[in-house]
Amino acid sequence: MKPLFFLFLISVLLLSCTQQQQKNTPEAPIKLTLSEANRLAAMPMHCLQVEYPNKLNQTIGNESELKSPKALHPAFYGCFDWHSSVHGHWMLVSLLRQFPDLENKEAIKTKLLENLSAENITVEVAYFEEPFDKTFERTYGWAWVLKLAEELHLWDDPLARQMEANLQPLTELMVEKYLEFLPKLIYPIRVGEHTNIAFGLSLAYDYAKTLENTPLKSLIESRAKDWFMGDKDCPLTWEPSGFDFLSPCFQELDIMRKVLPQAEFLPWLNSFLPDLSKAEFSLEPGKVSDRTDGKLVHLDGLNFSRAWVLYGLIKEYPEQYGHLMAIANAHIKYSLPSIVDDNYEGTHWLGSFAIYALQQAP
Repeated sequence: MKPLFFLFLISVLLLSCTQQQQKNTPEAPIKLTLSEANRLAAMPMHCLQVEYPNKLNQTIGNESELKSPKALHPAFYGCFDWHSSVHGHWMLVSLLRQFPDLENKEAIKTKLLENLSAENITVEVAYFEEPFDKTFERTYGWAWVLKLAEELHLWDDPLARQMEANLQPLTELMVEKYLEFLPKLIYPIRVGEHTNIAFGLSLAYDYAKTLENTPLKSLIESRAKDWFMGDKDCPLTWEPSGFDFLSPCFQELDIMRKVLPQAEFLPWLNSFLPDLSKAEFSLEPGKVSDRTDGKLVHLDGLNFSRAWVLYGLIKEYPEQYGHLMAIANAHIKYSLPSIVDDNYEGTHWLGSFAIYALQQAP
């Protein structure tokens, strides 16, 4: 009996050690693969030059402005609305930069060049000069234009240089609009949709750093600190609202991570979201009840945006926040399989959010 007992004891110890080792092994992030890139790239390729259905978000000054989406926005008329078209272009440029062997790369380049022509961008710039359209897409669409400009700048390809030059007038206009608007905004906009100011600051800040635009970078740093430095105990339990695609708490975290040095950021975050540092912290993905509903499907976007904020935090502070990896992964795993169908309400934009999230993985 003794040998059997010892064999049993050894088996129990080995199992215990294995379980402990698995428990102590950090979960790996979900990585973007060429296969997944090819699958997701098909979404903006499908809609980049599809004019209808279309949501213009237009304020009409007179009957002369009653034009088709393509006449109003010859560069960004596809993918249902202007901002989705812009980040659909960003997504394809980003994938081409990361994956030189991307399927249909020549067809993708052709469409990008057709849309981002100098002539088309001239019309886009002129649209913002109309009396009722000066605040069009503030600041969500503005931010995605700058993200597209940054991606073109980072892509080492002659085609990118051509498109970057074509886009430059619109890029400069977006920078000017940020410089004009941010000093006038007294109170931050803390919502879960397009006008969330922290999101707009975050993408614009990436552009300003990459392109070394000191005035824009300095202004964003100043405004972020003005609005958010004194914030404490963000009510994360109140999130999400019914059709958020951004987390007000997490977007604020993201911009403050970018603008604050470690010595200031870590104490700030510990005060802003104190539970985040605890190993037992949990956060369920946003649940989507009906993906044919254009608003309710926003919650898939929330899952991706939460994931990219967590990935960014983990990448910069792995010792303090590495335990959040499983939560970030769970959010992506919940929504990623659900953007493969023909539901245009989600597929016209969610691919961009998925790509951006996967790119932030440590």
